[in-house]
Amino acid sequence: MKTYLHLLLTFLCLLITARAAESTSPEQKLAALGLTLPTVPAAVANYVPAVRSGNLVFLAGQLARGADGKFIVGKVGRELTEAQGAEAARTCALQLIAALKAEVGDLTKVKRIVKVTGFVNCTDDFTTQPKVINGASDLFVAVFGDKGRHARMALGTSTLPMGAPVELDLIAEIETP
Repeated sequence: MKTYLHLLLTFLCLLITARAAESTSPEQKLAALGLTLPTVPAAVANYVPAVRSGNLVFLAGQLARGADGKFIVGKVGRELTEAQGAEAARTCALQLIAALKAEVGDLTKVKRIVKVTGFVNCTDDFTTQPKVINGASDLFVAVFGDKGRHARMALGTSTLPMGAPVELDLIAEIETP
């Protein structure tokens, strides 16, 4: 009987913990991670940062910027390590979350991160692009939970704008009003 009660209490604690995690907003999760959303930069060419089509939001590509606002530069596999590339991808993901919030107003409206496309500026012999883009994928899951799990492409390229190591774009589904 004592074992049964212990199992029941353990199950109830797990259920309450899971419910509490579900009720934590993306903004609260960002704060718990010690992250602040950056200012969304204006478009630098003839495009817009976000386009809504029905309940989908398509976000333009983001290049990682440092705390000083300057672009992070370097080729993964030469000037940057895989881990530094992953950190640049995480920075791009944070910028995408900021752009998404600017477009929809409240991150609790995000129903799902649908698709992420990641480009890695890397040497010809670098083959672990998916590990670099995991820096972004891991952040989306940390902030949105299961809603942050997404389809994705991780591609290597010989160059990116501004000499950036990573560029990411995103498609998100939002709740319909």
